[in-house]
Amino acid sequence: MIEKNHVNKNRKIWGTAGKGALWILLLLPAALVVFPTLLLLSGSLMDTWELGGYINTVFMDGDEFISWKLIPDYPSFANYGKLLFGTPQFFVLFWNSMKLVLCILGGQLLVAVPAAWGFAVYETKGSRALFALYVVLMLLPFQVTMLSSYLALNKLSLLNTHMAIILPAVFSTFPVFLSYGGFRSIPLPMLEAARMDGAGEIAIFVRLGLPLGRSGLLSAMVLGFLEYWNLMEQPMAFLEEKSLWPLSLYLPEITWGQAGYAFCASVVTLIPAVFVFIIGQDYLEQGIIYSGLKE
Repeated sequence: MIEKNHVNKNRKIWGTAGKGALWILLLLPAALVVFPTLLLLSGSLMDTWELGGYINTVFMDGDEFISWKLIPDYPSFANYGKLLFGTPQFFVLFWNSMKLVLCILGGQLLVAVPAAWGFAVYETKGSRALFALYVVLMLLPFQVTMLSSYLALNKLSLLNTHMAIILPAVFSTFPVFLSYGGFRSIPLPMLEAARMDGAGEIAIFVRLGLPLGRSGLLSAMVLGFLEYWNLMEQPMAFLEEKSLWPLSLYLPEITWGQAGYAFCASVVTLIPAVFVFIIGQDYLEQGIIYSGLKE
């Protein structure tokens, strides 16, 4: 009896130690992700003199180690005031980003969602091969298609316009792939029952397909927002006028002497992405599940 209690006690100790080690392994990468964001927030609240004392050694080739405080000695909102009330070009680029993202996502709803429904519901000869081609195209990076896209957009006289960014993104294969997973989760007998009741194909798509497959669709929209909000390569390749640039190209233009201002601009740029991620977190998880389902 004593030996049994001793064994149970050892198991509890090892179990507690294992849980503690697991928590440490999980918290360490989380801290590595959160810590830069905390530095960003604290840097945005520092005045020019305090921030300069921390980062001057980086730009002056100094040999001293960098010091930093998560809580500034003299918090200041001067940089936020300068950004929000004294920099109209920031809002022009902010609007450019919103315009690009909303137009792209709206176009994908009109193009990618019906395409995904067609692949998921109507199986015809060659449909699987065509969908496999879609997946292969999804794997191609922008650098591979940049030259052909540039030539096509130049032929259409769309270079140096927002349509040069919107049009290729509307026909992206990634939202088709994610929406396809959501539509494939709908039981086929349910669709057949709707047809037997006299429902047309458009009614089935609107009343059954969209509500039941909304998880895959919304996950595609959330991931699309996060991707297109941070676009850099496409605007750099296709847009020449700075007045057409999105917000993602604004931050690299800020010099190191305006570090506090750059911190504030980064925080404001981060807010919409964080907001969308928090709202769509559950749909992201379900979309990942759908994308991993095997037929």
